[in-house]
Amino acid sequence: MTQARATPSHGITTIDTGFQRPRFDAAYLIVENGRGAFVDCGTNHSVPAMLQALAANGLDVADVDWLVLTHVHLDHAGGAGALMRELPNARLLVHPRGAPHMIDPSRLIAGATAVYGEEEMTRSYGTILPVPEARVVEAPDGCMVELAGRPLHCIDTPGHARHHLCLWDARSRCWFTGDTFGLSYREFDTAAGAFALPTTTPVQFEPEALKTSVRRLLEAAPEAMYVTHFGRVEGVERLAAMLLEQIDAMTAAALRAATAEDVHASLVAELKALYRERLRAHGVGLDAAAIEAVLAMDIELNAQGLEVWLARR
Repeated sequence: MTQARATPSHGITTIDTGFQRPRFDAAYLIVENGRGAFVDCGTNHSVPAMLQALAANGLDVADVDWLVLTHVHLDHAGGAGALMRELPNARLLVHPRGAPHMIDPSRLIAGATAVYGEEEMTRSYGTILPVPEARVVEAPDGCMVELAGRPLHCIDTPGHARHHLCLWDARSRCWFTGDTFGLSYREFDTAAGAFALPTTTPVQFEPEALKTSVRRLLEAAPEAMYVTHFGRVEGVERLAAMLLEQIDAMTAAALRAATAEDVHASLVAELKALYRERLRAHGVGLDAAAIEAVLAMDIELNAQGLEVWLARR
């Protein structure tokens, strides 16, 4: 069941979109003086959870001014067309490279189908609906919009995808990071805090650009990060160091696997070993099978993304 969870302050609600499993895929609702902005939205199947979060915060669909997409991968943006049909006054804020794919999602659908297959596309995402061009606002680097006087700043953060932005909320001193600040699942929390790992989902992983983007986020001295997978995380300096180290470790693993007879199988094995080692060092007590169950989709997609990176080199 999807749930909306409010943080103690700043009017930010974490919404579990229900995609794949509980506590896997988050969207956010920012509320300021009776007006709302969503950050990311999950899939078509997530629309009821998004509307439920509005009602839980005392808002109507007409009270939403913005739907901000960190990027247009379907677990973040697949439901944008369907959700925008429910929000009569909202505009869609998206990276300039992502805007055409929201207006005409045909290429986006074709690319995702090539990665996931038609059966998975139908099961997980349904029919991807376009967003009318007149309702789409492009957010170049440095773009600022307001939510009832509350400034929200966008910066260009390539590395995971070339159409990725992160959203700075000065009120909370937090970033909404999409996938730029990696994945952080609550199953891996220990006394040492949260654990984070990079995501190299195909097809635009660029390690040096991603490291630059992570470092740029730190320049604002954020109190926390709101990651899509999953929720608010603190201790950002420690997590950033963890991400930067793993980006290098993952690309080194890919280079080792490049000479294997079965590159994909070798990459999967390398990633499984890398994550087990890092999680053990972090104090995670789950056995190898349980770790791999949590990370099964990510291991597969990270391996695919690293293969694309190898081929592009």
